[in-house]
Amino acid sequence: MNKKTADWMDLYRKEPEPEEEFVIPEGPILFLNELVEGHSTNPRNVGEIQDADGSALIGDPECGDQMKLWIKIKEGRIEDIKFKSNGCAGAIAASSMCTELALGKTLEEAKQLTDDDIIIALEGIPEMGKICSLSGIAALQAAIKDFESKGSTN
Repeated sequence: MNKKTADWMDLYRKEPEPEEEFVIPEGPILFLNELVEGHSTNPRNVGEIQDADGSALIGDPECGDQMKLWIKIKEGRIEDIKFKSNGCAGAIAASSMCTELALGKTLEEAKQLTDDDIIIALEGIPEMGKICSLSGIAALQAAIKDFESKGSTN
């Protein structure tokens, strides 16, 4: 009789719902580490320099990211650097880090900066949007070239 009662009660017990199996999404996944997130939500050196010694406008028509960068040179060093960026979090973070790395460097030192320096300084950037994110170095190099084309002796 106990067996029968137990079977009858089992009919009314709610069975646990089976857990859904986690499915890895196709394509790249966007992960922002703390450094990238910090530079994207609180970017450094944002703004314009009205009397800039060099400037550049870099854009990627495929993704819509655009960066404007201004430099002020004093005694052969980047005394001030500002940027404005229209882009994803990765692009803003990379542009911010680029300005941090270039600030105070001589023009020759700044010319040696690479995309890899940005990636290392940010401890990695999301694979998705990597091309757009690395426009900062191109803008920096173009701004230096603009400064040098003017023949200034700052």
